Amino acid sequence: MDGSGLDSDGRQFAKASEMWELEIGTGSAGGEGNGTCCGGGGDKRRDWYRKGIAYWQGVEASVDGVLGGYGCVNEPDVKGSDVFLKPLLADRFGKQKRHLVALDCGSGIGRVTKNLLLRYFNEVDLVEPASHFLEAAREKLSSEGDMDIDTHKAVNFFCVPLQEFTPEAGRYDVIWIQWCIGQLPDDDFVSFFKRAKAGLKPDGFFVVKENIARQGFVLDKEDNSITRSDLYFKELFNQCGLYIYKTKDQKGLPEELFAVKMYALVTDKPRVGKSKVPQYKPAKQAWNSCFYLLNYRMSGGGTWWTFITCNIFSVQLTHILKTQL
Repeated sequence: MDGSGLDSDGRQFAKASEMWELEIGTGSAGGEGNGTCCGGGGDKRRDWYRKGIAYWQGVEASVDGVLGGYGCVNEPDVKGSDVFLKPLLADRFGKQKRHLVALDCGSGIGRVTKNLLLRYFNEVDLVEPASHFLEAAREKLSSEGDMDIDTHKAVNFFCVPLQEFTPEAGRYDVIWIQWCIGQLPDDDFVSFFKRAKAGLKPDGFFVVKENIARQGFVLDKEDNSITRSDLYFKELFNQCGLYIYKTKDQKGLPEELFAVKMYALVTDKPRVGKSKVPQYKPAKQAWNSCFYLLNYRMSGGGTWWTFITCNIFSVQLTHILKTQL
């Protein structure tokens, strides 16, 4: 989490903890928030969230508004999400006849729910802190004439910020988090996911779809949001006790925008034994496995055998790092 970064005013930071200390106050970096906006930092933390919600309360409740003036992004975004989600549902749930329920976090006006989630899920709950966005979503989704509202419907509309939200235990097959987790400092990020894990059904998973910084982080002072690098996200996921199941880069967005990446995250530990399904582990566990393998194979002794073993180890380590990083 200590990669260098900068803010939209051009100020540079040697590490993320330095930035969080300035923005939120003591206790905001490297710990875990309490989900009440009143963790380390007190008033500064509350001010951080107030500024963020004030920004979005001033944004028009439209596709163009929630996409920052880039309404053209909607179509490729939905297409990319669909290509990512559909095989995941098959991989995780197979041919089970399952009543599927999703949670749309930072749902805005219900854009993702309407254009993607209601295609696959029988019920979708929405959580959004900006009340005018949520009301627009409620009106739009309750009046849609092109969906079967008896079998695919938006059910609950929660007007709550993510740092204060706790999902109902065991309700969701998928928790979808897109273009909103940057509003949370690192400790509240970790705290949210630890609470949200209890909201998943068996075999359920998270999808996180977010902007990606090339390295370190970029802090937007206008709306108090942070764009994290891929490595930054992976370090946070590891703190949350989550495993990366699959990733995919979003294609077809305007070049001037940040890159966007999708992560499917699971809570189940890798299975023991041989399997055609890749075994997904945090990077440090992969290292431990490699060293175990090396020690085992080197037990035969001999210079020639050691040479061959080390080369095998090198190839396997390279493969693991490519799949993990």
